Amino acid sequence: MKVATGKSILNGIAIGKIRIYKVPERVINDSLIEDTDAELERFEAARVRVQDQQMVLYEKALVQAGEDAAGIFMFHYSLLDEDEDLYEAVNEIITSQKRSAEYAVKTAFDNQADVFSAMSDPYFQARSTDVIDVENDVLDVLMGLDTMSMQGTEPAILVADDFAPSETVKLDKSLLLGMITREGSSNSHTAILARSMNLPTLIQCKDIEDDWDGKTAILDGYNHCVYIDPTDDLMESLSKKQQEDIRKEALLQDLKGKSSTTIDGKTIRVYANIGGPSDVGAVQVNDAEGVGLFRSEFVYLNSKTDPTEEEQFNAYRKVLETLAPKQVVIRTCDIGADKTIDYMELDHEENPALGFRAVRICLTRKDFFKRQLRALLRASAYGNLAIMFPMIISVREVVECKAILEECRQELKNEGVQMGEIEVGIMVETPAAVLCADELAEEVDFFSIGTNDLTQYTCAIDRQNAKLEPFSDTHHPAVLRAISMTIEAGHRHNCWVGICGELGADLSLTETFLRMGIDELSVNPTSILPLRKAIRGIDLRAEG
Repeated sequence: MKVATGKSILNGIAIGKIRIYKVPERVINDSLIEDTDAELERFEAARVRVQDQQMVLYEKALVQAGEDAAGIFMFHYSLLDEDEDLYEAVNEIITSQKRSAEYAVKTAFDNQADVFSAMSDPYFQARSTDVIDVENDVLDVLMGLDTMSMQGTEPAILVADDFAPSETVKLDKSLLLGMITREGSSNSHTAILARSMNLPTLIQCKDIEDDWDGKTAILDGYNHCVYIDPTDDLMESLSKKQQEDIRKEALLQDLKGKSSTTIDGKTIRVYANIGGPSDVGAVQVNDAEGVGLFRSEFVYLNSKTDPTEEEQFNAYRKVLETLAPKQVVIRTCDIGADKTIDYMELDHEENPALGFRAVRICLTRKDFFKRQLRALLRASAYGNLAIMFPMIISVREVVECKAILEECRQELKNEGVQMGEIEVGIMVETPAAVLCADELAEEVDFFSIGTNDLTQYTCAIDRQNAKLEPFSDTHHPAVLRAISMTIEAGHRHNCWVGICGELGADLSLTETFLRMGIDELSVNPTSILPLRKAIRGIDLRAEG
């Protein structure tokens, strides 16, 4: 028996045969060609076909992994549709150098990937991988390669150096027992897919060997390792553990319809984080009590042009109407940092996480902001809406946001538009907001603590930089203290307080948050029932 270790994405057991996922060799012919027109036509046909594929992948990813994971395919589509420099580079190589479409695509795309890799901004560095992913898709079409056959036809634990976004979505999930990669990070597309599917996955496993192919293995997410050719005793032991997990999952289903109440009677609202109307099904299936974070920026990311008031209204109305009377907290546009849109023409920044983003854009571009606020107010007539402003650092910003919101309300009232009652809140995701929480709480109805950014800014750890993972501590005492301070300040001013970041689903902190007095936890839909189970097993009368 061999044992290899790595980093586990989630606890779980996978048992089955190993399948080495090998990318087909793409041999590029660099000889000169005569008929450049024919090569241009081949490239154009391949480009259109891959564009169509990206839209199919986008729709598939929406169902499997939600808006966060699906958004990457819109970037892939736009790369082929709107990047004129890249398009012209391919055409120029074919016509001027008299090279094949394959040679031109590889050369032009590799050059563009190198440009992204050389940038100092981690977001743009990561885009180099996406360029190569699209390049490979175009080459596969040009060369007639069948990448779908790499998975095989039998259920297996897939092993690879890493999986590109398009590869993870193309996989037949019914044949996927687990995944193991040599590379990857906790924020990689492989990790996102694994969490959304509750799939045992091991990343950063450096001891992968080709001779594992076809061998029986046990992927042990609890102990961050994989056993190759396990002993009979180990197979029996971990098979029992796997069956126990299956029974626990079945028991979780019995929690649907029950309250998230502790043994001593304290009830916590357990809400879901979503990215758009397509995630409503996950909210319902997992029995979320509401939506604590609707990331409205995906309405913008999924549009090729600045979405109109009517387009936004339809998206918000659909979610509110479908989930009524459950509360839906919609965060106003949080574009910037790691989420950029070409049509907004934002300047490149050396440090975008600290730059022109979120409410800073909205308060600078008032017409842009008003379109969204008017759409939200119109949609409020169809459900239980709360509006939340992100990236707040001062009372002045909140006062300005509320003034523009009231301006929109008066306009709509004068137009005879029906509106509902709403709550107004802010994201607390900066140390500045924590330290001003008492003053901020006097201006709003609720706080929602964004622990991802709060951790990033408090600990000076770039959440997009995989190299910093060894230095990152999500349980850092400064972060926990900031959360506690925020809850206390909110409650002093009759302001309810929730958490909508990743820490909300960290079951090792659930009791800690409840003892701090948290009112609401908003998490990935698949984390709803495990969180409810944890809450129902806590007795706050016992000493912590």
